[in-house]
Parts: sequence; C-alpha cells; structure tokens
Amino acid sequence: MSRSAATSPVNETERRIRANNREYNSQFKYANNYIKTSKYTVLTFLPLNLFEQFQRLANFYFLCLLVLQMIPAISSLTPITTAIPLIGVLTLTAVKDAYDDFQRHSSDSQVNNRKSQTLRGKNLKVEKWSQVQVGDVIRMENDQFVAADVLLLSTSEPNGLCYIETAELDGETNLKCRQCLAETAEMMDNNELIGEFDGEIVCETPNNLLNKFDGILMWKGNRYALDNDKIILRGCVLRNTQWCYGVVIFAGKDTKLMQNSGKTKFKRTCIDRLLNLLIIGIVFFLLSLCLFCMIGCGIWESLVGRYFQVYLPWDSLVPTDPLGGATVTALLVFFSYSIVLNTVVPISLYVSVEVIRFVQSFLINWDEEMYHAPTNTHARARTTTLNEELGQIEYIFSDKTGTLTQNIMTFNKCSVAGRSYGDLVDDVTGEIIDLSETDKMNKSSATVKWKNGQEFVRNVHPPISSANARLLEQADRMGNSTPEPDINGRAKITQTPSTVPPLDFSFNKDYEPEFKFYDPGLLEAVKKEDPEVHMFFRLLALCHTVMSDEKNGRLEYQAQSPDEAALVSAARNFGFIFRERSPNSITIEVMGKREVYEVLCILDFNNVRKRMSVILRRNGHLRLYCKGADNVIYERLKEGSEDIMQKTQEHLNKFAGEGLRTLCLSVKDLEESFFNDWKQRHMDAVLSGEDKDDRLDAIYEEIEKDMTLLGATAIEDKLQDGVPQTIANLSLAGIKLWVLTGDKQETAINIGYSCQLLTDELTDVFIVDATTYDSVETQLQRHLETINTASSQQNRPALSIVTFRWDKESDTEYNREDVEEREPDSSSGFAIVINGHSLVHALHPQMEKLFLEVSSRCKSVICCRVTPLQKAMVVELIKKNKSAVTLAIGDGANDVSMIKTAHIGVGISGQEGLQAVLASDYSIGQFRFLERLLFVHGRWSYYRMSKFLRYFFYKNFAFTLCHIWFAFFCGFSAQTVFDPMYISVYNLFYTSLPVLAVGVFDQDVNDKNSILYPKLYTPGLQNMLFNKKEFCWSALHGFWASCILFLVPYGTYKDGLSPKGYVLSDHMLLGSVVATILVIVVTVQIALDTSYWTIVNHIMVWGSLIWYFILDYFYNFIIGGSYVGSLTMAMSEATFWFTTVISCIILVIPVLSWRFFFIDVRPTLSDRVRLKQRLAQMRSRQSQDILRTPSTRRTRRSLRSGYAFAHQEGFGRLITSGKIMRKLPNGGDFKFAMPFANNVTKSVNVASTSPNDGTSRNSRNLDTINL
Repeated sequence: MSRSAATSPVNETERRIRANNREYNSQFKYANNYIKTSKYTVLTFLPLNLFEQFQRLANFYFLCLLVLQMIPAISSLTPITTAIPLIGVLTLTAVKDAYDDFQRHSSDSQVNNRKSQTLRGKNLKVEKWSQVQVGDVIRMENDQFVAADVLLLSTSEPNGLCYIETAELDGETNLKCRQCLAETAEMMDNNELIGEFDGEIVCETPNNLLNKFDGILMWKGNRYALDNDKIILRGCVLRNTQWCYGVVIFAGKDTKLMQNSGKTKFKRTCIDRLLNLLIIGIVFFLLSLCLFCMIGCGIWESLVGRYFQVYLPWDSLVPTDPLGGATVTALLVFFSYSIVLNTVVPISLYVSVEVIRFVQSFLINWDEEMYHAPTNTHARARTTTLNEELGQIEYIFSDKTGTLTQNIMTFNKCSVAGRSYGDLVDDVTGEIIDLSETDKMNKSSATVKWKNGQEFVRNVHPPISSANARLLEQADRMGNSTPEPDINGRAKITQTPSTVPPLDFSFNKDYEPEFKFYDPGLLEAVKKEDPEVHMFFRLLALCHTVMSDEKNGRLEYQAQSPDEAALVSAARNFGFIFRERSPNSITIEVMGKREVYEVLCILDFNNVRKRMSVILRRNGHLRLYCKGADNVIYERLKEGSEDIMQKTQEHLNKFAGEGLRTLCLSVKDLEESFFNDWKQRHMDAVLSGEDKDDRLDAIYEEIEKDMTLLGATAIEDKLQDGVPQTIANLSLAGIKLWVLTGDKQETAINIGYSCQLLTDELTDVFIVDATTYDSVETQLQRHLETINTASSQQNRPALSIVTFRWDKESDTEYNREDVEEREPDSSSGFAIVINGHSLVHALHPQMEKLFLEVSSRCKSVICCRVTPLQKAMVVELIKKNKSAVTLAIGDGANDVSMIKTAHIGVGISGQEGLQAVLASDYSIGQFRFLERLLFVHGRWSYYRMSKFLRYFFYKNFAFTLCHIWFAFFCGFSAQTVFDPMYISVYNLFYTSLPVLAVGVFDQDVNDKNSILYPKLYTPGLQNMLFNKKEFCWSALHGFWASCILFLVPYGTYKDGLSPKGYVLSDHMLLGSVVATILVIVVTVQIALDTSYWTIVNHIMVWGSLIWYFILDYFYNFIIGGSYVGSLTMAMSEATFWFTTVISCIILVIPVLSWRFFFIDVRPTLSDRVRLKQRLAQMRSRQSQDILRTPSTRRTRRSLRSGYAFAHQEGFGRLITSGKIMRKLPNGGDFKFAMPFANNVTKSVNVASTSPNDGTSRNSRNLDTINL
C-alpha cells in the first residue's frame, strides 16, 4: 500500500480493519475517537506553564537574577525589584494561556459529546463520538457532522451516491459527491445485512492528504479497490442525503482532519531575529560594565577602602592581605552590578511587543477599506506575530488563476477540426469583430486595432472631461491607419454588443440565460449535425467528473473546478446536455435525444498527468475521450495528424495571446479484445502495493496514445479589479513580483502584459523554454551576458529635481530645488519567462545560483507550467540565498505549499475554497487589497515598531547607566541611585503607556498618502528604520542622557543648602530628583517623537506624568516607602525646577536641532509628504498636487491589455494634424509636441509651465511633489 505522508506511526506500515469486530481491531491498539487538543489540566497547568515560560531565554535570565538577589552578600536590592516585573510577565502570559486552553477544553468537550448512531449487532445504539472505535459501522443522517473517517457502505440515494459539504476541512462550500461500491450499496438500510457485514479493509496508514486514499476491501472472496471517492472524512456534513452507513477507518487523532491540525511552523520576523542578536550583545555589554565596576571596586578597596578600617570590623570581615580582601569584594561586586544593571535587558520589552502586535492585528481586521462586499469577506490577520514584516516585503510570489484573475470561467472560443470559432465576422466588411469582456460591460466605445498594435477608440458619445496625457502620447505615436489583419488575413475591429447581440439558445429548454456566445458559425454547425463538431461537444458532455442535480425543476451542476463547469455548461447550451451519472453509466441528451453510455474506466486528472480520460461503451462500440494540456495531448496523437495539429496550434497560440485558458480534446476508438486485456492489467495495478501510482501511470500511458485530435477550447478568466494598478505601485515601491502559474507560456505572457507585470518599457523579455540541462544553462548564460552588457552601459547616475512650492492661491511663495542622486530610470529593465520543464533544470543545485542571478536582476519573473512543489522550491530558493523578506499569495490548494514556505503567506478567499486561507498568515478578499495591506498596515506596523524599539532602548539605557555614573561616587559598591520600588515599576508603570501609544497609533503620513506615494515603502524594504546602526544611535542617545541626568543634578545639589538651612546633597533627595527628571525627559522626548496625536496618546503621555507623582505620593506617604518626603522637599525648592529645566533644555534642544537640520537640508520622502499633508490641513482642503503613478507608453505590445478610452468625434483629425490643444478649466492649455520623426516621448507641460521646463521621460518614475 502506498505511503502518503510522514505523519503515520512508525510501527504501522498498513492498516487492517474488520467491520463489526471490535475484538479483532483492538489488538492493533488503534486510536479511539476521543479528541484532546487542550494542553493542561487543573493539576498540571501551573508546573507545565511555568516550565514552558522558563524555556524562554529572557524569563530564565531574570529568574537567575532573582536567585542572585536572594544572596545578601551580593545584592544591594531587594528581590522585589526583579520579582514584581517577572511575576507580572509570567502572570499575564499564564492568564492568556489559561484562557486559550479553557477554550480548547470547551471545544473538545462539545465535540466529544456529540451523538452518533453505532450499529451493535443488528440494532442501532446512540453513543458519544468519543466512544466510537475503528471498525464500527455508524449511521449518518442528513445535515449531521461525520464522526470519523469512514468507508461508505450504502446510502439512501440511487446508485449509492451521497453529497457532502467539506467546509470544515478545506473551506469549500460547494457540495461534493461520494459513491459507495455497488456490491455494498445493495444492503441499503437493512440493519440485519449491515450488521453481518464482515469485510476486511487493508488501507494506507493515517496521513494528512485530504484528496488521496488507497485501500482494498476483501469481502466474500473478492477484492475491491478503494479510493478517495468512497471515503467520507471527519468534519464533513451530510447534505441532500437522507441517510448513509459507513465503517470507521480512522478515528480521533488519526483522522485526516486532526492530521492536518498539527503545529504550523513558527515564523519569526526580521525584527525578532535582530532583537535576539541585540539582546545577546546587550548581555555582553552588561558583563563588560560589571567587569569594569569590579575592577573599579578592586582599585578603590585597595587605595581608599583601607582608611575605613577605623569604622568597620576589618579584621573579622577582610583577610589580612589587603589585595586578597579587595579581590573577594570585587568579585562580589561583579554579581551585585549584574543585578543593579539588569534593567538594560528589559523584561517588559517582549510583553510590550506582543501587546502592540495584538492591537495592530485588530486594526487590520477592522479596516473596512479591505472589505469585499460580493463575497462578504473582511481582511483577517490570522497571526499576531508578523505585522511589521508586512512592511519589509521585497519579493512577492503570486499565483495567477483566482489570484490575479477572478477564476470565473466563461467559454469564449474554440477550435474544431482546424477551424476557429468565436471570432465574429462582419458580413458587409469581412472584418473580425473582437468582443472583449471589458467592451461587453462598457457599451460606450468601439476600438480599432491597428497594425502597429495600437488601439484607437471611436464612436464615443460622452465628452472628454479632462486631458489624458497617456492617451495623447499613444495617439501621438500612431502612424499608419491600416487595421491589423487577423490570422486569416481579415481586418479586426472591436465593437460593442449593443449592435451585436449574443446567440439565441432558446431552442434548448435547458439553456442558461447568462451564457453568451457570439459566433453563429458554431451553432449552425451543431444544427447541421456536423460530425466533428458533434464529437467535440459530445466529449465535453462526457469527459468530466461533474455531478448533476435537479432542484426546483432546474438542472444544476456540482463541479470540482470552474474550468470543468464552464466546459460542461458550454456543451449544455449548445444542446449536449449532461443529465446524470451512476457508478457504471453516464447519461447525456444530444439535441433532445437521450444517450446512455456505460462507464468502463475513468483515468483521473492530476497535476503530473495534466489530462483526464474516460472510456465508454455504447451500442457495443468502445471509445476513449481525453482532454488535457496541449503539450501533453500533442505527444500522444497518432501519426498523420500534422495538418490539423498545425492549424490547431495556430489557434492555440492566438487564444493564448488573448489571455485565454486552453485545453486540447482527443478521442480514440478501442478494440474489445485490447481493452479487456488492458482492463485486467489496470485492475492488477489498482490492487497493487506500494508501487501502485507508478504502475497506474504506466498503464495509462499504454492506452492514452495514438489518439485523434478533435480541437481545443479557450476559456476566459478575467483579471480582478485593480490588479494592474496594484502591480504598478508594488513595482514603484521596489517590490519584485514573481508569478507562478500552471498556465501555458503564451497565456502567462499575455496576462503579464494585461496586468502591467510586463510593460513596453522593458528592455527585453527573456524566454527560457529549453528541455535539456545544457540548453537551459546556455539560455541563462546568454541572458546573463545581455544583462551585464546593459548594466555596464547604465552605470552613470541620474539626477532628479524635487521642487517645493506653495499653492498659487497662497500669499507666500516658497521655492526650493533639492538635487539628489538617483538610480537610472527604473522603467527600463528585463523580465524572464521560464517554463516548468526548464525550471526543473534551473532549480538543480548546480544551476540554481545561475538562475537566481539572472532572475533576481530582472524586474519581473513569470514561471509557467509549474507544479505546486516547484512553486515552493522557487520561494525556498529566494529565502535561502537572499536576505529578503518573501510573501506568497494564492487562493487554491495548489498554493498551500508556497504559502507555508514564504516568510508571510496571504490567502485569497476565492472560487477554489479556503485551503489557501486556512494555511495563510493573512487573508484578503481580492488581490488589490494587498496594496493596502502592505503600504498602509505593513508600513505603519514597521514604522511604529521601529520607533517603539528605538525609544524603548533609549529610555532603558538612560535609566540604567545612571548607576554607572553614581558608581564613581559610591566606591563602586553597587549602591543604586533610585529607590528600589522605582526600579521595579519604571518600565511597568512610569514609561510603558506613552511608548505603547506610539507603537499602536503613530503614523508619519495618513493612509491615503501611504498609497499615493509607493516609494514611502522603500525604507522598510531596505530595513532603514531599525537596524544595528539605529540601535547604536539609540544606545548612545541613552548614554548621553544618563550622563546629563546624573551629573547636572549632582553638580547642582553637591554641597548645596536650602534657604532654610538644611543640606540638599543627601542620597535620597538626589535619587528622587534624578528619577523625576528622567521621567519628565523621556516623556517629553516621546511627545516630541509622536507624529500623530489621538486622544489616547494625550491621555497616556500626559497621564503617565500625573501617574508618576500620584504613585510616588501613594508609595511614600500611604505605604511608607524608604524615600518618604524626599521628592516633596525637593519640589519645594527653586533648585529642583531650575535643574529640571536646564536638564530638559540640554537633552531636548540638540535633538530637535539635529532633526530640523536634516528635515531642512536632507528631507526624506516621508518628510516631504508630511509637509504636504500638513499644508493641506492648514488650508482645509485636499491638495491637488499629488504624486501620480508614472504612465507607461503604449506600443504594439500594449494590445494585450484592455483599456477603454473616451474620445470626441473628429479626434483622429487632431492627431494627424500634429496639433493638439485643449482648454483647461483655469484657462490654460495642454501643449504636446509631435515626435513622429524620432519617436521620443516629450513631457506634458501644464498651464503656466513653458515647454522648455519639461523634465525628461526618465524623471517620470521619481517622487516629485509640487506644493
């Protein structure tokens, strides 16, 4: 038996089950049906949870510090200073874990206590799910959940059929059909017969493959092959079926549902990995400080400590040798300072980070801008640990079907017997009328396609409301006016369906009103009973796995894929209606006549075979019908088919060039004797052991050859809304998009142009389609040389000019030109398209580096004809060799592997169910929402987390290093500056709320500008906001702050006297003053760092200051702290206020000056956009001068993407005249130069801008803001 997954028990090679025989099955000790997903019990919660928490390095570190603080000879602090924050962190985590486990307990109890009907002897007994065992026969009824994985025995439906819903397994809500063996279906619901059923099942071991099952049923001396169609899995719901019986195969943790609920690989962000390195560095820094203080203590004890012998019992405490005594004391001081300085490693950091991420996840969930109304789908953060990683994406790997496209298939065109159908020919002019889906929805324009590939819209009724520079550029370059001929030499014109109605299929009572087809030639051929056309549609009606159902007198289909549904629907509307199927027959209706076929064998589709076949018998005649990918079918055609192959291939290329999905159809007549011999070998392969799959493939190859080509189908899968603009903005942000699709090369390329992944600005598009290792290597080497040659010619930097202006209506004018060095024009570059068979060699360990070098230097990469495994391998290649963050996005089960492999997986709730969503970290309703997810939530999360971490380390260094400065004045005795209680709650209460507010709510620019300016995303992509350098700056800032915070108060209060005559220089007063100034300074600092104020920010920032004084009063006067009255006394003196102001000025003014200097001299794009945003707010209106996405030139390749433009009548004469002028609302003109001679695009000068002021085309991709 084939082994399908690595999740099977080690000691189990195959599973043997006897129905209705618990005694026999119990010897194998199979898992029972009791489910336990909870981790703890009441007794084990505390020890297990603490054990798990102390496995975290930070918690264990602070536990060790707490132990050290228990030793009086070492610690100068009470253990409470470490115990309070540690206990707080442990308690918060324990409460969260307890709540999560309580939810799991509740869920387990609910599931285990569900009721099931189990057959005991000849009677049904109601039992709990947890009591069901392997081998039991259970009865399932309509709308009930299935208790375990069962082999279907009999059902209430004819032919042993039953319908199930698998939403809990894979998220798919469409009904699926299962069918039991005809031999067991005869038992019906006879409990006596079913109770006597003693069949033995030998099957695969437990695994997590939902769509695969292999087994054999041995009963009454016969062997029957079992597959996935005869199995109902736990978690399914029985629908439209009154009852069914099944024998339990897998129970409890062995069910496929539970096998798929295993632990997901834990993903860590770049910031997490950096934090781990920084914490290790901080620990070494801490040890070096302790070593420094230890040396200082030893020196002080040797030189100064001896003078204190008069006051201390020196002889009893210190050895006779002074150096020996100093050494012992210094060693103790080392451990003492490791306790005093432990706050440099903040225990509250991890808790704060998790809180921020948790809240940020809710902000994603609550964003109504990412709500998709047609599917009622909100964006969902399925994890709370990766939010800031969304702001650092460099590579996006995307599926095409259902991700970039809608996965709503419509039968568009076809080729039958070498003739193409689907193009509508004008009877008068003989021209091809090309009806795109865009035109079908927009009934206001008609487009002529010229020889040079340009499209010119005519017969437009609405007036032009504004100048369209991109359209006029296109018209500017339009030279010849000869229409482009189609494949048969006829001119092609695009028209609207307002004058071209779809065909009338009302002659067919089962037609679908929503089905549209425009070529009457195909319908005429059907009505004339053209044998080849009839064979074509008969194949579509017979070769599939669709299930039919009658609902309210209407025939409905349940299909496994949208493609199959579209093909069966097309056959139905043309009069070839699939009616019903049974285990051994399929019934269709051909032009009103009923035809019943005997189903002899189904050779099912998979990703490797890329085809499916069905062998049928009717009237004693055997025939094989096959459909599949063109390259697969062409390899299996009989000799002498070259003519039809050539014609069909031309049509296939044409269809693919229009972005259509293609399949080839073929047939083969079979001899009875040959089939009988093949059938026996096929049955032997089905009942074989571990080599079953290989043997079946070989058997299929024997019969699927020497076939006759019938033709090809072309199905349209429209692009989703907003895909081209989203991809263009992602590219502007510096993100590289790789499309990994199973479609053929031509289709993938055309979709690439349609969605702006491939543009006319690209220098070249490389095609890698070789089939051998050496040929692929040669192609890649040649492409690499081309890239290197082009790069050597573009090494000169380009310059861009960024101009700032006040609005013309403003009384004040502000002009500044900032000249900065830029990279060369980003619109040029390369793209690569590689086939799946070439990718096999390109991913070879010895060639992958070459492939990686070529592809990573291309702007766009399209991998076509790839398998799900290859998708994951491509993602892993980038992860392994590039220090870049990857994101994979898809909508189907074939995308799950790459979604799990990437740093971040995004699932789209589409037509293929929710398997991709269930495996993802984030889910969205449409591809276009990815732009907001990255540019808004991702960028904000990274910006906020970076600012939070910089500030957090700054305030902790400023706080902790005060002890180092005090060490010089206390003989390095590990005495602390601050009250021990202050040390305990500094991070927990005094300074935590303001920084949390920044981490949750702060934003440099609003969401609209985050999307309008894609290059704002670049700092995150380049990891500029928080890295080792930024950490060092924050640490140095904290070091400088600690120096001022201690030395200024020390210098002020040293030997000072109050006007009342009491001494100000005592330790408690100094500690209170330094602590108060520290809280004030770090609070002022976070207030100055806050870019976006909300009511919550105000409460948390200013409330934390008030909270500090309230808590200090409560602790010292109510509880009776050790520093009682010190702060009150200090605040009653002018010296305190003077010291506070001086310290704040010294610490804050330089920082402000530095920042204003850089904002004025070297502003970032964020600074410029923020300035624009604030000026717009000051003028109380939305700014009109916004950065726009650069438009792309339209050349002959641009015909692949469908754009609808609106023109006034007579607009063509304006183009050919060479003068185009149009008045603006303010009286200005658009002026366009007409560069026919050199085909160079000139810039568009608006209003008062003179023609000589235009920038070159290279500057169009730069972030230019006019204010």
